[in-house]
Amino acid sequence: MGLGGISIWQLLIILVIVLLLFGTKRLKNVGSDLGGAIRSFRESMSNADKDDKVDDEQPTSGQVASAQVSTSKTNQDTDKNRT
Repeated sequence: MGLGGISIWQLLIILVIVLLLFGTKRLKNVGSDLGGAIRSFRESMSNADKDDKVDDEQPTSGQVASAQVSTSKTNQDTDKNRT
Protein backbone atom coordinates (compact mmCIF):
# COMPACT_ATOMS: atom_id res chain seq x y z
CA MET A 1 0.00 0.00 0.00
CA GLY A 2 1.19 3.50 -0.82
CA LEU A 3 -0.23 6.88 -0.04
CA GLY A 4 -3.86 6.71 1.04
CA GLY A 5 -4.38 3.22 -0.35
CA ILE A 6 -2.76 3.97 -3.74
CA SER A 7 -0.13 1.45 -4.78
CA ILE A 8 3.11 2.28 -6.56
CA TRP A 9 1.72 0.95 -9.85
CA GLN A 10 -1.26 3.27 -9.71
CA LEU A 11 1.06 6.21 -9.05
CA LEU A 12 3.18 5.25 -12.07
CA ILE A 13 0.09 5.05 -14.30
CA ILE A 14 -1.02 8.50 -13.11
CA LEU A 15 2.48 9.86 -13.82
CA VAL A 16 2.43 8.44 -17.37
CA ILE A 17 -1.01 9.96 -18.03
CA VAL A 18 0.15 13.37 -16.77
CA LEU A 19 3.24 13.17 -18.98
CA LEU A 20 1.11 12.30 -22.01
CA LEU A 21 -1.36 15.11 -21.35
CA PHE A 22 1.06 17.93 -20.60
CA GLY A 23 4.32 16.84 -22.18
CA THR A 24 7.76 17.11 -20.68
CA LYS A 25 8.39 20.68 -21.84
CA ARG A 26 5.32 22.10 -20.12
CA LEU A 27 6.01 20.10 -16.94
CA LYS A 28 9.59 21.41 -16.97
CA ASN A 29 8.29 24.98 -17.20
CA VAL A 30 5.82 24.38 -14.38
CA GLY A 31 8.60 22.92 -12.24
CA SER A 32 10.94 25.85 -12.84
CA ASP A 33 8.14 28.36 -12.18
CA LEU A 34 7.28 26.60 -8.94
CA GLY A 35 10.94 26.54 -7.90
CA GLY A 36 11.30 30.26 -8.65
CA ALA A 37 8.21 31.07 -6.62
CA ILE A 38 9.49 29.08 -3.64
CA ARG A 39 12.91 30.74 -3.90
CA SER A 40 11.45 34.26 -3.97
CA PHE A 41 9.16 33.41 -1.05
CA ARG A 42 12.14 32.25 1.04
CA GLU A 43 14.10 35.40 0.15
CA SER A 44 11.22 37.65 1.14
CA MET A 45 10.78 35.78 4.42
CA SER A 46 14.48 36.12 5.26
CA ASN A 47 14.38 39.83 4.36
CA ALA A 48 11.34 40.29 6.60
CA ASP A 49 13.17 38.58 9.47
CA LYS A 50 16.17 40.88 8.97
CA ASP A 51 13.90 43.94 8.94
CA ASP A 52 12.23 42.79 12.16
CA LYS A 53 15.61 42.39 13.87
CA VAL A 54 16.69 45.88 12.79
CA ASP A 55 13.41 47.35 14.06
CA ASP A 56 13.83 45.59 17.41
CA GLU A 57 17.35 46.99 17.84
CA GLN A 58 16.40 50.61 17.13
CA PRO A 59 14.07 52.20 19.70
CA THR A 60 11.27 54.34 18.35
CA SER A 61 11.06 58.03 19.18
CA GLY A 62 8.18 57.37 21.59
CA GLN A 63 10.29 54.88 23.52
CA VAL A 64 13.19 57.34 23.71
CA ALA A 65 10.91 60.15 24.88
CA SER A 66 9.29 58.00 27.57
CA ALA A 67 12.71 56.84 28.76
CA GLN A 68 13.85 60.46 29.03
CA VAL A 69 10.70 61.45 30.93
CA SER A 70 11.05 58.59 33.40
CA THR A 71 14.73 59.44 33.92
CA SER A 72 13.96 63.10 34.58
CA LYS A 73 11.17 62.14 37.02
CA THR A 74 13.57 59.86 38.87
CA ASN A 75 16.12 62.67 39.09
CA GLN A 76 13.45 65.06 40.42
CA ASP A 77 12.38 62.52 43.04
CA THR A 78 15.94 62.10 44.28
CA ASP A 79 16.36 65.89 44.43
CA LYS A 80 13.20 66.18 46.57
CA ASN A 81 14.46 63.50 48.92
CA ARG A 82 17.73 65.39 49.44
CA THR A 83 16.00 68.57 50.66
